[in-house]
Amino acid sequence: MPSVRQVDQDPREELELGFSNHMGIRMTQPSLSRATRVLARESSLLDFRTPSHVYNPLIYAWDAHREYLRRYGALRGRVLLLGMNPGPWGMTQTGVPFGDVTMVREWFGIETRLGDVLPEQHPRYPILGMACHRNEGSGSRLWRWAEARLGPPEEFFSRFFVWNYCPLLFIKDGRNLTPERLDRDEREALMVVCDRALAAVVRTLQPTAVVGIGHYAEGRATAVLGTDADVRYLHHPSPANPTANRDWPSLAERALGPWLPPLRR
Repeated sequence: MPSVRQVDQDPREELELGFSNHMGIRMTQPSLSRATRVLARESSLLDFRTPSHVYNPLIYAWDAHREYLRRYGALRGRVLLLGMNPGPWGMTQTGVPFGDVTMVREWFGIETRLGDVLPEQHPRYPILGMACHRNEGSGSRLWRWAEARLGPPEEFFSRFFVWNYCPLLFIKDGRNLTPERLDRDEREALMVVCDRALAAVVRTLQPTAVVGIGHYAEGRATAVLGTDADVRYLHHPSPANPTANRDWPSLAERALGPWLPPLRR
């Protein structure tokens, strides 16, 4: 088992992380849920000046995210696919990572029920839950590839688990603001919280490898787990990524091929 460096859990203690070589080992479900709840709470306590609006779907769409964890978070020894943060028409609406509404409803079979209290919303980015008719391009591309390649969700999640490094959506000047564009002090405070959560998730899931979906996620995984860890890169499936638009399924096949079954001829 390749070792990775220790990651600060708090100023007084460190947790030891490692990657597992064993596929399909059942884990105690509450541990992942606890780590997620801690992340939801700690991220909601941060102060931000740069964005005009901050959405935390781990709070208002918790029921759906909890169902996602219940169904698909109970195996160790898979590959962890690490996203950056929610998109405005995906997880922001559904509570599921890369959660395009159509795919969440039709492939996952999850119906998101929003909480009674929602954050202050920008008029261009309303929180509508399953009533949202906008397409989440990244999520649609990711999950449609997974469905075409592996079939039902259970087949995909027997090999992979998808987690977002940051649970927050940021909006500034009527546009989606990525975490790396926050002010430095805001970025650093956010990274403390999200790094700690990622460390806890890796300790819980014991992945065989971590694949960063996009350079930001790859960089944070390397920063948290160390350069000796098996951290790899997958092009982000966003329609704003010209490389992904050319043939993202081929990019996914190349990056994730070691853990995929042979293609049917």
